[in-house]
Amino acid sequence: MSTVGLLSKFSEWNNARHEKFLSEMQASGSCPDCRGRGFNSYSPNEFYYSNVYDCSGCNGSGLYSDWAESQGEM
Repeated sequence: MSTVGLLSKFSEWNNARHEKFLSEMQASGSCPDCRGRGFNSYSPNEFYYSNVYDCSGCNGSGLYSDWAESQGEM
């Protein structure tokens, strides 16, 4: 298998994995960006206090419908 063939197979696998994740999030009604929590946190390491901020994908609601609307999918 050539390098180009290997890269295309990896890309296909990654796209299929992402589509599966999105369909699972849609089935549960959860935002894919924050996994339904409504917030994201950033922690540079495990010993540092993390900053919590509202999810920009769903505007803090944690709902798939709000995420899809912000993505222009609805």
